[in-house]
Amino acid sequence: MRPTTRAASATALCLSLLTLAACGGSPVPPSGAPAAGASTGAADIDKALQTDTTLTFWSWVPNIDKTVALFQQKYPKVKIELVNAGQGATHYTKLQSAVKAGSGAPDVAQLEYFALPQFALSKAVVDLNAYGAAGLKEKFSPSAWEQVNVNGGVYAIPQDTGPMAMFYRTDVFDRLKLEPPKTWDEFVAAAEKIKKDDPANFITSLDPSDAGGVDSLIWQAGGRPFAIENATTTRINFLDEGGKRWAEMWSRLTRDKLVDPVAGWNDAWWKDMASGKYAMWMAGAWAPGAIESTIPQSKGKWRAAPMPVWDASAPANAENGGSGVSVLAQSKKPLAAVGFARWLNSDPEAIRSLNTASGLFPATRELLESPEFLDAKIPVLGDQQANKVFAEGAAQVGTGWQYLPFQVYANSVFKDSVGQAIAGGTDLGAALTAWQRQISTYAQQQGFTVSGS
Repeated sequence: MRPTTRAASATALCLSLLTLAACGGSPVPPSGAPAAGASTGAADIDKALQTDTTLTFWSWVPNIDKTVALFQQKYPKVKIELVNAGQGATHYTKLQSAVKAGSGAPDVAQLEYFALPQFALSKAVVDLNAYGAAGLKEKFSPSAWEQVNVNGGVYAIPQDTGPMAMFYRTDVFDRLKLEPPKTWDEFVAAAEKIKKDDPANFITSLDPSDAGGVDSLIWQAGGRPFAIENATTTRINFLDEGGKRWAEMWSRLTRDKLVDPVAGWNDAWWKDMASGKYAMWMAGAWAPGAIESTIPQSKGKWRAAPMPVWDASAPANAENGGSGVSVLAQSKKPLAAVGFARWLNSDPEAIRSLNTASGLFPATRELLESPEFLDAKIPVLGDQQANKVFAEGAAQVGTGWQYLPFQVYANSVFKDSVGQAIAGGTDLGAALTAWQRQISTYAQQQGFTVSGS
């Protein structure tokens, strides 16, 4: 699923581990939760799913009610109250308010991977290792499983991922006799050719308010700016080798006006996407659904290709979006809640439903490796069997990426530094340094020790 949180209001959120702990205190283990150091087996979870139970599930995923209905057919004694509490900042603000109040949280909630650490380190969500989560590891792609592991615990069941791909316009590429660029050097050359042909057009856009999009590009370049070293220590360093590599190339692209520095996901941007003003869009594997639903008039003009690589001998990719399903520490029915989260995101019937009904790109190996899935033709992409491109991209996602336990805050102030540099075509390396400084100052004010800053 595409990233939903853009410039979230930091003042509205109780963001960090230490702040959340102060707000809500340590959660009291609910009835049915295993004692510290103990674990609960599948038999106990299955038994809970055969007991009259009502669970509240917060999710914004479109059409997820269809998958929930399949669960209730299989487990009729468990009633799921599905609540859409909003997307992005709205969802997280409501959830954090419930954590702070000590009541009112759902039993189960959708959490994007970038937001998970702040809930995990504050113990607002349950470490699922106590419920046998380790046994699910081989069901999921390595990149998906890595995203739900925080400081040694497993705090969500992966639901979907967003391996990056390059979506390009065949009409533009054919007219200019361009091939999809395989390297970033070829990307720059293509950008120059598109600009020379028509100064009003661009190879792509870069959103000055989208921290997640830039994070993904830095990740793909080999950067690893964030790390959780322990519950109170983080590392922040944007100018490692990958960060410098990204900043140098994209500074040139923005300075020379080879990319368009405009906000995305609004009517004007979609109009330009439909017209062919942008020759490509670099996004997660969820993008075809967005194209089809928003600009159906461009159906068939798009194709998917792998992301350009920095090193042709060692292709590497990144994620752009994705979320998991967590069990809240406030839940009084953790066994049933774990059972629901487990079924929703690992049962073969469920994951196919999430893919077909909700358009989620799968996190499970079973579907990623299924010939039915890989051979499916995608109409908006001219009947291309693009899942093969996406699955290959998922297998090449670089390891070691982490988010901060106050990532929502970090994203909210992105526009103050990097966003301004994108819009103004100025040095992105200096802007990354300014963003790092602002994030580090906030972290220290919240009681964190920050290394690498």
